Amino acid sequence: MSMVTLNEFIMERQADFPFASGDLSRLLADISIAAKIINHKVNKAGLQDILGAESTTNIQGETQMKLDVFSDQALLNAVKWGGQVCGAGSEENEKYFAFDLEHCRKAKYVILFDPLDGSSNIDVNVSIGTIFSIHRRKSSLGDLANVNDFLQKGSDQVAAGYVIYGSSTMLVYTTGHGVNGFTLEPSIGEFCLSHADMKFPETSTMYSINEGNMASCSKGVQAYVNYCKSVDKKNNLPYTARYIGSLVADFHRNLIKGGIYIYPGTKKNTEGKLRLQYECNPLAFIAEQAGGKASDGKNRILDIQPKDLHQRTPFFIGPVKMVEKVEEFIRELDI
Repeated sequence: MSMVTLNEFIMERQADFPFASGDLSRLLADISIAAKIINHKVNKAGLQDILGAESTTNIQGETQMKLDVFSDQALLNAVKWGGQVCGAGSEENEKYFAFDLEHCRKAKYVILFDPLDGSSNIDVNVSIGTIFSIHRRKSSLGDLANVNDFLQKGSDQVAAGYVIYGSSTMLVYTTGHGVNGFTLEPSIGEFCLSHADMKFPETSTMYSINEGNMASCSKGVQAYVNYCKSVDKKNNLPYTARYIGSLVADFHRNLIKGGIYIYPGTKKNTEGKLRLQYECNPLAFIAEQAGGKASDGKNRILDIQPKDLHQRTPFFIGPVKMVEKVEEFIRELDI
């Protein structure tokens, strides 16, 4: 059976974006190159001095892992020298980067990314990933990128995706025309189409939440989790709990096998801990293209107008009926 590589697939789909003139295709190719570089380093993590923490913290106040820093730089270099973006925003950095190079000033896009999601799991060999979000710039061609280029609603994304570094390495992305997954074939060093037209399963019996935080969650969230545990054969209950603690890994499993992922606000972190721009918006775009739904418990994630580059939000994502059910509990009990 012949394999379709990511680059071949991108070029075939270029007609979906007549305005892009190949720029978006080249940007996606640049991201795939950065993903291969990161994957190579991840696969050697136990053999090289790349495990463990740096002596620095990121804008979130979290200790940076060595692979966080490496991945951040790999992505920044790939998109900067690729020349298809005028600027980049990273979950690891307080401010966005406006690239002051002639070819970047003329670029049509900006990118936001979480270079290595789940990095706290690096040292114990749990699946981790990269998440990215692409927008058309708002500023004029030729100018430096400004903050308005990055503070756009998720509904304005032109592409989004993630890479999961696990037992195999996969790149999953959407440009608003369905979701497709590509597995890295090590023998040829290419991402090849392996999961075409990905969709959430219609029936799902899994839920993913850190139940260690349940006492700090709202009454609505607590009631929904209790509902998931209840015995009701008619509604395929009880559900099975599955939680890895790596957002990309949890979402990827649920996308393939079905299930809802929940990261709510708590008494300590009322807005949750996940970043709207770097994590929630790109995965919400993918979820909707895969027939699912993403919500903050009350509102569609993609409709939220960001006010800050590192804004956080509660996050409920998965099949439509499961997300609507948790919204129902929140509406009734969280006044």
